[in-house]
Amino acid sequence: MRIRKAVIPAGGWGTRFLPATKAQPKEMLPIVDKPTIQFIVEEAVASGIEDIIIITSHTKKAIEDHFDRSIQLEMELERSRKRELLETVRSISDMANIYYIRQKEALGLGHAIACARTFIGKEPFAVLLGDDVVMGGEPALKQLIEIYQRTGYSVLGVQPVPMPEVNKYGIVAPEQPFRDRVCRVRDLVEKPAEKDAPSNVAIMGRYVLTPSIFQLLESQKPGAGGEIQLTDALHNLLSMEPIYACQFSGRRYDVGDKVGYLAASVEVALAHPEISAQALDYLARLALDKNQPLHKAIARLVKQRVDGKDAGSPNEGK
Repeated sequence: MRIRKAVIPAGGWGTRFLPATKAQPKEMLPIVDKPTIQFIVEEAVASGIEDIIIITSHTKKAIEDHFDRSIQLEMELERSRKRELLETVRSISDMANIYYIRQKEALGLGHAIACARTFIGKEPFAVLLGDDVVMGGEPALKQLIEIYQRTGYSVLGVQPVPMPEVNKYGIVAPEQPFRDRVCRVRDLVEKPAEKDAPSNVAIMGRYVLTPSIFQLLESQKPGAGGEIQLTDALHNLLSMEPIYACQFSGRRYDVGDKVGYLAASVEVALAHPEISAQALDYLARLALDKNQPLHKAIARLVKQRVDGKDAGSPNEGK
């Protein structure tokens, strides 16, 4: 069955970005000149998704306004003959059929997805988390959908992470080594301690799920953080049907983290048709200015390599 629908959970408070998120949704924080959530919606559309349900809360009206038409703004752009901007603004409301459901209580990712049960019905569907932006090459979700079309079962988007960071993610235990970036999942654990992690393969905010997940989410007890965890429901789903993991290609940024958000902003700026040259020139000047932290950091890394102290590449040159 074709994947036509996607769920984007966007009901969280965004406390890691306070005070910036005190009066605006974290999903509306711009990466250069485009809200974070628009990158997610564009990925879904590029992957063949037709209908999108965004799970919001009472503080997220700005998301609905962004994907709605703004007649007054369009009229002003028309009057000013700003044709390119006018087409950009109009295209946002025409990207897909977008619907909204309010999550009345912040009870976790699993609960947010369960809110979409009536909308999804008995179809397989996609989930895209708004904190994970993936750039470069084929859309990450499309890669998962291709695996679903081959297997007919749920697919998790994964990438390896450093072992000290496994406690930030849902971690999968592969049943066998990855082959062509795909493997069957043996087990899943939500945010394990490093000593308890079955691997360093982390779920990275992209899922294709069968509708069987809904009956498990409805009876799922709170897990890590006292919330209804999707990973716990997926663990139970394994006793009913197979689940696969896909190591998708692309550069993934955790834009719910300040450093990840900064990294994504730099990448987008360097690829932006209007400001890429200026952005690159600015970074180059920072790197050359001996009084700037960037110059000092580069000098330190160069010295580590020269001294053979770069722990990331102990065998370099051998």
